[in-house]
Amino acid sequence: MLLQRKDTVPIPYSVHVRQRGDRALRCSPFLPQLFRAMQQGSVALLEIAAHKGVEAGFTRSPLPALVVEAELDWLIQVGLLRREVDGQGLTDRYRLTPLGQSLLEELATQDWSASWGDRLQNLWNRWFHP
Repeated sequence: MLLQRKDTVPIPYSVHVRQRGDRALRCSPFLPQLFRAMQQGSVALLEIAAHKGVEAGFTRSPLPALVVEAELDWLIQVGLLRREVDGQGLTDRYRLTPLGQSLLEELATQDWSASWGDRLQNLWNRWFHP
């Protein structure tokens, strides 16, 4: 469980941002277990790719590292994830943003499946996002 400071105010995201994030999360090839792990701390790219991702319950089938990275990069663009930074610069580790945390809490009680319309809209957003 994440501790929240008492003096923090929730970030007011627009309906459009929340809908796009929700759609991207549900259309991603990742299972809820990955996002729950990211809620607790950062997860490395190589922990998600190939057979390690399936064994950890992060994906249904093995995904090449390049595909995993492209999918994670889309979730960064939507505002759900961020890459960790260390003293040398960017790392290969990812974690949830406040928006990602918020959407994950909402999806905890909902169905994670995406309709064909959601998938088409997500694809459209990926190719032609502003």
